[in-house]
Formats: sequence, structure tokens, C-alpha cells
Amino acid sequence: MVTDRTAPGDAAEGRPGGAPSAKGGAAAGAPDAPGDCRGAEGADGGAGAGSGGGSGGGSGVRAIGVAIPIPDPHGSYLQAKRASFGDPLANAIPTHITLLPPTEVPEPALDAVELHLCEIARTERPFHIRLRGSGTFRPVSPVVFVALAEGIAGCERLQERILSGPLARPLPFPYHPHVTIAHHLPEDVMDRAFKELAGYSAEFDVWGFSLYEHGQDGVWRPQRDFVFGKGGRDPGERRTA
Repeated sequence: MVTDRTAPGDAAEGRPGGAPSAKGGAAAGAPDAPGDCRGAEGADGGAGAGSGGGSGGGSGVRAIGVAIPIPDPHGSYLQAKRASFGDPLANAIPTHITLLPPTEVPEPALDAVELHLCEIARTERPFHIRLRGSGTFRPVSPVVFVALAEGIAGCERLQERILSGPLARPLPFPYHPHVTIAHHLPEDVMDRAFKELAGYSAEFDVWGFSLYEHGQDGVWRPQRDFVFGKGGRDPGERRTA
């Protein structure tokens, strides 16, 4: 997962070992909620995201993130470009715009987290994103990214709402929505990535966001989609890896 400027780098890009923890605990039980949010406690009544195997900081802790997936063909194109630069994280992180950076959450709190995300999605509406050109956080952080020319306000609104309640946590730098395409690579490779994506552009409508979990194999996988105006894709339904 990627996000803030400490690292649209380390904390955000697949290294959850030192990820901050969200404060607050799980609700005693998921309360009744309108729409599909009633199913957010999970199809089997157990913990929400995933089914074990996450890479949290210890037993009973999961490393999660929340992001807007970049749809194909744009997502697969940018992931292939990232791989072409030799970035070892290219195939471990689906192309995305981070809303919640890597965060460690106790397993019992996952139900409350999913209900929180569901309620946010249920009250949001689709918005448009236009990607245009490249940018970099260097020298603060060794990251090259594709910039947003439209949709920044929508991302900022979502990020502020998500980082509340059971997911409230501080960020060391202001939130800056972007799509990482190169991270922690030699300077000449970072320069090449910046130049090759300088003329890039794409646009799409945002349908919602996804909850991701970091696996023991180092791969971030989507666990559940949260659709604007609805909540969950279907009550209790989760993606399969």
C-alpha cells in the first residue's frame, strides 16, 4: 500500500513491520446498519478481512491498507511499467491510490473496521480521476509517481473519513494522493521512470475502494470491495485470492 510522504516509500510500499497501529478496539458486535453494511461482520461471523496468514506485527494482528484500485487497462499498464524499471515490489502491490497506509489492526477489530468502511462507502458517490504526468518525492523520499490532475479533492475527502473511528492514526506528512511507479531504485532508473511517464495520461470513474491485506509472502491482496452508494459488493462476500 502506498500513501504519505514518509514513504510513499517504506511504510507505504509493502513493509508493514513498523506500521503504526490503529487506535480503538472492536465493537462488541457489529450493530445493525442500513443496506449492505449489515453483512460487514463477515460471511462466517468471524474476523473480517482475509482468513489468516496476514503479516502483522505479532499473533492476532493483521496488516491492512485501503486504496482505490486503478482499473485496467491503466492499472495493468502501470504495473508493467513499474516492473520494467526493475522495482521488486511491482508484482506485490496492485496499482492503486492509497487511502489508508499499512496499518496493524488486532484481528478482533476487523469487524468494526469493515463496518466503518462500509458506512463511508454507502454515503459516498462516484467521482472522476484524471492521471497526468509524473512527479517525485525526492529528495525527501525515493519515489516517482504518476500525478492526479483531477479527483484530488475526492481522494482527500475519503482519506480523512477513513482515518477516523477504528482507523484513526497520525500521519507524519500531509496526504498526497498519487500512483507509485518506482520506489527505492537507483537514481538513474528513477530519472528514467520520471521521463517515461512524463507524458502519461488516463482517466476513469471511481466506483469505490478496496480493503487489502499484506500476506506472509509479502503480497498485498484485495479482501473486500466497498462500493459507493451501496457499501459492500454483496453482504458478507469477500474476494478469493
